[in-house]
Order: sequence, then structure tokens, then C-alpha cells
Amino acid sequence: MATGGLSMIKNMMNQLPASERKIAEYILAKPETVVENTAGELGALAGASSAAVIRLCKSLGVKGFQDLKVRIAGDLVKPAEHGYRDITPDESIRSIVKKTTSNSIQSLSDTAEILNDEELERAVKVLLKAKNVHFFGVGASHIIAMDAQQKFLRINKGSTAFTDVHMVAMLIANAAPDDVVVGISFSGETSEVVKVLSLAKARGLQTISLTRYGQSSVSSLADTRLYTSYSAEAPFRSAATSSRLAQLYVIDILFLSMVTKQYEETINYIDHTREAIQFLKNSK
Repeated sequence: MATGGLSMIKNMMNQLPASERKIAEYILAKPETVVENTAGELGALAGASSAAVIRLCKSLGVKGFQDLKVRIAGDLVKPAEHGYRDITPDESIRSIVKKTTSNSIQSLSDTAEILNDEELERAVKVLLKAKNVHFFGVGASHIIAMDAQQKFLRINKGSTAFTDVHMVAMLIANAAPDDVVVGISFSGETSEVVKVLSLAKARGLQTISLTRYGQSSVSSLADTRLYTSYSAEAPFRSAATSSRLAQLYVIDILFLSMVTKQYEETINYIDHTREAIQFLKNSK
């Protein structure tokens, strides 16, 4: 059963206009009412209109009110989650191990619920056709870009992951028509990533974004939009620990989806790269 309706609402709450936020708050307080009522009835219960309910569904990125009902019904029957937990002064190592594990699992679970299969399929098709894939992120997001580049090079897919904006601008200026630019920004508002995707669109290149769930400057520039969960993380989330793990998780999904589409060919590429690395290790 589909889930993630409540997670989507929590992720989007701060971006919703007043009329939609009123409905969202009512749903989080009484989620069972969504399953039991029509859009008009829910709107009335929340002190809003049925039109506001439909607008909320659109803001959340679901297919309609029925899709939201199914997702929330799934949320109501799934096991209770622990949520994100913060560390305390002088906490034991074992306690930190448990909390970090719990936070990581929560982040992956939340992201899995909001991933759109159709957008993922679209991204995989675009990436398979691409001559080169240019990944770009700043700070912690650059780590994700480098991980993606390393994976794509393993299967003989030309890829870059530069940090210098001018270097990336030169790449885009001379890019092939079927090159793809992937902008990575957890906030979705990193100015350098916004500029790079704007340039890519101006040059007519396909663009993919990887941001936190919701509307943002980066995602608005992308042809294909991929999201990670934007849950309320603990303040001591070193280098955005859980969000970084979720971004790596999405890159892994893209990589494995590409591999399965051209399995034999990519397995050969992986074998060749493994042999080449082993040769270097054995060389004196």
C-alpha cells in the first residue's frame, strides 16, 4: 500500500499558503478524517473549501485527493516511527550509535515514501541517453556529486563533478546536445546551483534536480525533479548527516536503475574497471 501522505504534508507545511496550511494542520491532527470524508467534507471540517483541498493535493505533488487518501490510509496502518533524535551533553558512544542509526533509517524511509516513480523513470531514460552527465553541488552536496561521478564512470558514462562555477560554465558552453546537467542542493536555493541550471536551460540542455521536498529555485529550473525528505532534523546533524545519506540513497537508486536497463553491458564495464584497479594495486 502506498504511504507518505503525512510525510509530504510535514515536508511542505512551511511553504503552503494559509488556506492550504489550515487543511494540512487539520489532517496532521486528525489524519483518519481524510480516509473517511470527501474533499468537500474535509474542507468544511477544516474551515476551508473543497477547492483548497484540491490545491493542497497539487502542492503536495500527488495525483489527486484519492491518491492522498490512499497514502494516508497506508500511513495509518504502518508501524510507529521513532522520528529524529538529538544528542545530549556527555552522551555515551553506544547511545550515539543507536540515535545515528535511527536517524539514518528514518531519513531513508521518509525519502522512499516521497520518491516519485515516474520522475525516477524519466531521469533514468535521460541519463541513459546522455553523452555526458555534469553533476554540480556546493559544500556537502559536492560530496554527492563526486559519489555520482565515480559510480557513472564505473559503467563508462562520461561524467564530471567540478566545484569551480567557471569550469562548469565552460563545460556547459561546449556541451553536446544530449549532455545532462544534474543540480544538487538540499535547500534548493544554493545560488551557484541556480546559476548553473539557468545556464544549462539557456543552452537547451536537459536538467535534473536533487533537492529537499517542495518548491524551490533549483527544482523550478529542472526538467526532472527528484526529492529527498525534509524532516525536522536535530540541530547537531553534523554536515547534514541524514539528508546527505538520503541524497546518496537517491544516487544509488538512479545508478542501479541504469544498470538493470542495460545489465550485461554495464556488468562488463564494472568488471573492466575492477580489473584495472586490481592491476594498479598489483603493479610495483
